[in-house]
Amino acid sequence: MQRANANQGEREGRIRGPDSRTQFLEVLVFLFLIVPSMVLSFFVVRQGTLGFVFTAFMVMLRDLALVSLILFFLWRNGEPSELLGWNFKNGWKDVVLGIGLFLPMSFAAGLLEHALQAAGFSTPATPLPAFLEARGQAELLLAFFLVILVAIAEETIFRGYLLLRFRNLGSSLPWAALLSAVIFSLGHGYEGTSGVVTVGAMGLTFAVIYLWRQSLVAPVVMHFLQDFTGIVLAPWLGLK
Repeated sequence: MQRANANQGEREGRIRGPDSRTQFLEVLVFLFLIVPSMVLSFFVVRQGTLGFVFTAFMVMLRDLALVSLILFFLWRNGEPSELLGWNFKNGWKDVVLGIGLFLPMSFAAGLLEHALQAAGFSTPATPLPAFLEARGQAELLLAFFLVILVAIAEETIFRGYLLLRFRNLGSSLPWAALLSAVIFSLGHGYEGTSGVVTVGAMGLTFAVIYLWRQSLVAPVVMHFLQDFTGIVLAPWLGLK
């Protein structure tokens, strides 16, 4: 009986997760890994030494590494992976919802970016770097797999993990969502300040939908469609 009670107490301790100090240090380590490299996006210039294939593989490896680190944190803390928002209870409904919300969100994002530019917010200072553009059928196919992985990984990172930790550290839902959206936007500095603010607004939208649905499925679908349109579909149709 005592052994059973001890095991039950141990399980309950794992479910409660780590204390605030442990979570705070964990988030500091995680942000130290991702924020400096994301801030470099503000200083991107056109380069001839990098290619899209190299960049795509580096991005995929980086995102896989970060998601692996998050899963390690959860495993170490005895927390279930469901805490990250991977809930498929209403999977197909959330897929349809994500598809349905994509067009109005994309339209609103375009209007916001144009309004910000009209208000004096900066546009990209240089053309889109060549290593961010897919060219040819092989690179477009690679870009397709890239946007799938990025949508899954970044929603896991910025909505699933960071929202979880910011809330556990005492942030209110609005502040946690806003802070995660700001960090998410830092990786788009090459789009100018108008692009950074627009991406931040999109990140905030993803966070609101995630909190509403208690699932990452709809935000992942919307994220994928947004990147697919710009990175795969537009070049394929010759619009870039």
